[in-house]
Amino acid sequence: MRFSTLLKKPAEWMRTPGPESDIVMTSRVRLARNLVGYPFPGWARKEDRAMVMETVRPVLEELSEMKDSFSEEMTKLSAIEKQVLVERHLISREHAAKGPGCGTVMNRKQTISVMINEEDHLRMQAIRPGLQLLSAFQSLDQIDTLLEGELPYAFDQQYGYLTACPTNLGTGMRASAMLHLPGLVLSEQINQTIQGANKIGLAVRGLYGEGTEALANLFQISNQNTLGAKEEEIIEHLDRVIGQLIANEKNARMKILEDRPTMMQDQIGRAYAVLKFAHIISSKEALNHLSMIRLGCDLGFVPEEERETINVLLTEIQPAHLQISAKRKLSPEERDILRADIVRTSLNGLTPPDFSTILTERDNDDE
Repeated sequence: MRFSTLLKKPAEWMRTPGPESDIVMTSRVRLARNLVGYPFPGWARKEDRAMVMETVRPVLEELSEMKDSFSEEMTKLSAIEKQVLVERHLISREHAAKGPGCGTVMNRKQTISVMINEEDHLRMQAIRPGLQLLSAFQSLDQIDTLLEGELPYAFDQQYGYLTACPTNLGTGMRASAMLHLPGLVLSEQINQTIQGANKIGLAVRGLYGEGTEALANLFQISNQNTLGAKEEEIIEHLDRVIGQLIANEKNARMKILEDRPTMMQDQIGRAYAVLKFAHIISSKEALNHLSMIRLGCDLGFVPEEERETINVLLTEIQPAHLQISAKRKLSPEERDILRADIVRTSLNGLTPPDFSTILTERDNDDE
């Protein structure tokens, strides 16, 4: 499959609702695996990485789940194409910077992707819409089992799967969910929430993982420990915590609606007005306003079916996607102009926020 074919449709997880998808954007499970007899990628010579690539890539391409897959060496992708894959959460920022002997394979639906010679020989992930951590793990576990039958995995009876970073030893698994938490941000409870998650062994990161900013009120919640627990136990623990975070976010939203309805109306209405009429807008500003429109969908002020439009826009207004759309490299100002144009066009078909329920309740209170 060509890169242009991959981009013709948004990823399946952008277009398909899942459980708790008003708050949980995606669930993702990643497995790290290495091969016996080869140095870890960080210590490997160019020839070693090339041999790993030649060993694992054909095996991946033969899997039924990867039929008609996109499979390419990183050196054959342009910088913008690599960044598009980062913006779609299909490869890491670190992998985008890799050179010879590194590659990626992903299925047509963009629900399964594999990085070859990132930090480990294999970094494979499954991504699902909404809260579906166990489903994501089960689909990836099937692929992992097939690969283990064909490839000599580095495994130790005491330490489990051997990985380049000791924090990944054992299961080699990272499970994470992308949560939309505007209620906790607006009510100024987000720092307390992050501290609480850290205390129970979970990591909270920004939109693109470690070291990135939490744009659009989106936060990644993931496990940190991989040694000494089974995969299902790690997922069960994360599921419980996410369930509590969902409840906290819903409570925060309802509390704001009860105590400060005008503020909520202003945030959503102002976001719609800016996006509807702006002709130049930065990525950060657009993402944060789209977050408020998405909140409007969740609260019933904007039809729920419009959430898909917002989900797709959150990715397609990113810098690399804009440049792929324009078919050329754009200056920052050109990107801001094109971004505003795309958002305005998309919002032409969007139903404006309807705050009649808030206004009716306010009138009743006045009486």
